[in-house]
Amino acid sequence: MNRVRFAVVLGIVSLAGAYVVDVRLGTWKLNLAKSKTGGAAVKSQIDVREAMPDGRVQVTRKRELVDGKSENYVFSYKYDGREYAVKGAPFDVVAVRRIDKYTTRFETSKKGTKYNVTGMTVISPDAQTMTQTSKGTDAAGKPVESSLVFNRK
Repeated sequence: MNRVRFAVVLGIVSLAGAYVVDVRLGTWKLNLAKSKTGGAAVKSQIDVREAMPDGRVQVTRKRELVDGKSENYVFSYKYDGREYAVKGAPFDVVAVRRIDKYTTRFETSKKGTKYNVTGMTVISPDAQTMTQTSKGTDAAGKPVESSLVFNRK
């Protein structure tokens, strides 16, 4: 009987370890006062990051541009550095690799254009601030660079 209890407890602990809290998950609101948006004239942005059953992270992005246009799209990825297809975004491919609990590197690109942006996402130790820095080229090949600061909502 003790072996059965031990196996059950071990299984629960293993399952809990598989679902270690990802500090990136949650709702994040762009703090324009602390951000440098680079190429896109962003008026507001909210990202909702959710864990999916298959191990992916799903990002639902709602963005309003200064010209009144909005961008709303959803994409997902795993932290394995592989490319994942994206529809409806300024990019059509995303690859993300976890560096540590608080840091990831990413690359986005759009096939058939010169769009290619790489960057890093860093979560503060208190998990209340997310800073995303990026650098690359837009679809026309012009250099773009940004530093976006988000607050947990």
